[in-house]
Amino acid sequence: MKQKIAHIALVVADYDEAIAFYTQKLHFTLVEDTPLSATKRWVLVAPQGATGCCLLLAKAVGAEQVRHIGNQTGGRVFLFLHTDDFDRDYQNLLTQNITIIRPASTEAYGKVAVFADLYGNLWDLVERQSL
Repeated sequence: MKQKIAHIALVVADYDEAIAFYTQKLHFTLVEDTPLSATKRWVLVAPQGATGCCLLLAKAVGAEQVRHIGNQTGGRVFLFLHTDDFDRDYQNLLTQNITIIRPASTEAYGKVAVFADLYGNLWDLVERQSL
């Protein structure tokens, strides 16, 4: 058996503002933006150089989905962005005025910081230490 996670849906308020945040502030690549109907689009973004799993930016529909924008995991860190250059990417977060929840620290496994995306979802920025 061979399986993989292809996409992770991230509920957003607006396609274009989410695309702008991920591509302009985090420097992700817009992988796909396909209209499916007058109100629905298939929007995939991924970190530069990433292969495999993408974020599916899914516009919230209805009150229940709107309530979960920015809090898909009940306040826990939701996504983990691994990097080959922590200092470069942490400085980018600061330069882009992205909310830092927990500043940079060095742990046994490497460097880490927690930041919030435009809706408040929590992310870990991680550079793993070579073992």
